[in-house]
Amino acid sequence: MRPGNKTSISEFFFKFPIKQEQQLFIFGLFLGMYLVSVVGNFLIMLAIGADSHLHTPMYFFLSNLSFTDLCLVSTTVPKLLVSILTNSEAISYSACLTQMYFFSVFACMDNFLLTVMAYDRFVAICHPLRYATIMSPKLCGLLVLLSWIISFLDCLIQSLMAMQLSFCKDHDLSFFFCDLPQVLKLSCTEALINNILVYFTTGLLGVLPFMGILFSYTKICYSIVRVSSPGGKYKAFSTCGSHLCVVTLFYGTVFGMYLSSSTTHSWKSTVASVMYSVITPMLNPFIYSLRNKDIKGALKRLISRPTFSQ
Repeated sequence: MRPGNKTSISEFFFKFPIKQEQQLFIFGLFLGMYLVSVVGNFLIMLAIGADSHLHTPMYFFLSNLSFTDLCLVSTTVPKLLVSILTNSEAISYSACLTQMYFFSVFACMDNFLLTVMAYDRFVAICHPLRYATIMSPKLCGLLVLLSWIISFLDCLIQSLMAMQLSFCKDHDLSFFFCDLPQVLKLSCTEALINNILVYFTTGLLGVLPFMGILFSYTKICYSIVRVSSPGGKYKAFSTCGSHLCVVTLFYGTVFGMYLSSSTTHSWKSTVASVMYSVITPMLNPFIYSLRNKDIKGALKRLISRPTFSQ
């Protein structure tokens, strides 16, 4: 039975309606998407690490993005698969907070990496002669390290503050995973400070990076327009086309998920949450591999090696 009115709880409950006759199909669908996402992102990391031609700042950031996407999808889908198999919507309080923390860390890291990659493309297109000097290995490593540190610390503070709240009456989460804003909505104690912190960090660590991406691409578009030859314009745009697609997909699904969840729970919020947490990490490797000759070449060489062909 679900707990009644309490000042503390031991479980939360997901709202992911699945009919009995759809259970096997939904399980197979999510298992397939999860395996594709894991294999795709792992191959991208392996190809970049094994090919010396891809040891450049752009592919260094891409390998980190693939690792982050792999971790992001692994925080939500395995628990969903277990829930479908066991026909249980429950998740323990400690497991929910743990999932919430790591999901927030990897989502925040995705945001930072996309911003850093936009800056990398800005330097490559707008300052090509100084690219090697500006985007040095030391700076690239420092940017990634700072992104990890900020993500871990920010999400740790918010998770520790969420642990101080009490939950009662309604324990139903709008998504199929534990997300910080959704958990805060279920608190029966005053969560004003928590909400202020969420809005502040969203503005500081979410909106500002997004504005940085927009600024970078404004400068990039201005530089491309000034290129005289059509071939030069195409070459310049092709270097950032994949990243632009990923940025559009990432922020589009983020906005869709939280805008749909601002109203009552519906299939729209469920679909939006699946798009953001599952579909996006799955599609990113395909976007980069299909639009990038270097990645396709590295993957072909990787697969054709004796260790893979045996």
